[in-house]
Amino acid sequence: MSYRAPVKDMMFTLEHVAGLDEIAQIDAFAHAESDLVEGILRECGRFCSEVVAPTNEDGDIQHSRMVDGGVTTPESFKGAYDSYVQSGWGALQFPEEFGGGNFPTAVATAAKEMITAANMAWSLNPLLTTGAVVDLLEHGDDYLQQTFLPKMVTGEWSGTMNLSEPQAGSDVGALTTKAVPNDDGTYAVTGTKIWITWGEHDLTENICHLVLARLPDAPVGTKGISLFLVPKFLVNDDGSLGDRNAVQVVGVEDKLGINASPTCVMEYDNAVGYMVGGPNQGMRQMFTMMNDARLGVGVQGLAISDRAYQMAVDYAIERRQGLAPGDEDTEKGQSRIVAHPDVRRMLLTMRSQIEAMRALTYRNAAALDHAHHSPDEAKAEYERKMADLLTPLSKAWSTDLGVELTSIAIQVFGGMGYVEETGVARHFRDARIAPIYEGTNGIQAMDLLGRKLPMDGGAYVKGFMAEMREVAESLDDEAYGAMGSQLVKALDTVEEATTWLMANRTDFSASFGGATPFLRMFATTVAGYLLAVGAKAAQAKIEAGEEDPFYADKLTTARFYCDNILPTVHGLLDATTAGADDLFAIDADRLQSA
Repeated sequence: MSYRAPVKDMMFTLEHVAGLDEIAQIDAFAHAESDLVEGILRECGRFCSEVVAPTNEDGDIQHSRMVDGGVTTPESFKGAYDSYVQSGWGALQFPEEFGGGNFPTAVATAAKEMITAANMAWSLNPLLTTGAVVDLLEHGDDYLQQTFLPKMVTGEWSGTMNLSEPQAGSDVGALTTKAVPNDDGTYAVTGTKIWITWGEHDLTENICHLVLARLPDAPVGTKGISLFLVPKFLVNDDGSLGDRNAVQVVGVEDKLGINASPTCVMEYDNAVGYMVGGPNQGMRQMFTMMNDARLGVGVQGLAISDRAYQMAVDYAIERRQGLAPGDEDTEKGQSRIVAHPDVRRMLLTMRSQIEAMRALTYRNAAALDHAHHSPDEAKAEYERKMADLLTPLSKAWSTDLGVELTSIAIQVFGGMGYVEETGVARHFRDARIAPIYEGTNGIQAMDLLGRKLPMDGGAYVKGFMAEMREVAESLDDEAYGAMGSQLVKALDTVEEATTWLMANRTDFSASFGGATPFLRMFATTVAGYLLAVGAKAAQAKIEAGEEDPFYADKLTTARFYCDNILPTVHGLLDATTAGADDLFAIDADRLQSA
């Protein structure tokens, strides 16, 4: 089953939820007019369907493997990657001075969705390179930018993120990799890094590793971490590649999914590195890359869900089994399973939340565009905080849904979904990593509670809630059904939970114990609000005489979400405010089976 890029819904979301027209009023993005953006996305969709998507099956079967001290990727990957570089998709969002197209992050996010849906394992290479470029644009000095960015922007050279170590995991402050100053201004980097996505491969001629390490006598914990660029090959003064650096892959993990994406153990042995930014500022600088990647990983949850949804719909339309109530479209007494109410429920559960994730992640990306480029300082500051608030929601909620919705897709297939030959199980396996990497979803929930809710003493989130409530109360046309009242009730529940959490913030066990269900309820509600914004735009099109059923379908999907998904918010209130007494009532040793 081939991938079909949902460009029409992408454009609707960009225009009516993310505010593409407003972004295009920023001088830097004046060329990002709707017609041009749509043409770009349609071409990207064709590329992903015809070039990238066919690599998915053999990538999952062949894997990427260690061969003679390097990593060999599946046979189809190199040709697809070369075409990706030649087509310029990796350069879409970056400055013209480094060979980029200078399009908004919101537009690039739509392209990333398609690339990821076509092949998630393959797409991780461009995702990490994009994050490295974003980091160097923000923190790299002129030498690093001029030497490395032109090739990284095009994708001719790739990038990685090196944080975790065997003894540290998510506790980055416990890392021990060291960086000792050399006489020429470079540093000798020594240590072992684990779980390095695309740490070694045969797709690009150079790999630029961003590595966290400690200077001699650096402070303990995260305050003593610096960031270094360590290339696989050193670069000569004329830009050509020089000697091989002292970095090598020493292992590739066997994984549940994304099998074609090499997850590497990397060894640095006095490798030449260049400091990025100032000493002992590495965590702040790495968060630039991590936040970009967190939005990108959230898009993975969206993309992989949509790919599985397309497969589920195709199967439901083709497969005949049983007799649906009142169905007249039968053959030999059997209905297409899409006619069965429970199958329809599964498909609408998938579709409504896919459109909700698209609204959330695209709005998140638009906030970044305004934060970085708006000439209005007040607008830029408001949108910076909006991006800060939405990023943990995009990452955690979307990736949790990625697992849940790909599982539902398998359920639509029934027994055939559990058989590898249909291909839908692959997406379920691939989706499972996304809630783990780039900061586990529990970490995202604690970030939301500890850093984002208290912004401006809680006033920022309070103002955003008022904005959402205003939209909810405006949904008074019968076309919206119970959408408005459902959203108001959800907001009431979220506000009750927020009040409790803010009052109990200093009781970390109690508040953090409820952080994950709170993130779920908050993200579910914010996404419902964004779907309502889209529903209002769709209704306006209908009232203006638009007969395309696409707009009526948008209303139906939003109503389904608000009637079937939003009510789950209320069931999360008690879990959010339960406190920590029962969490710690059983001694750790007694948690083992009796």
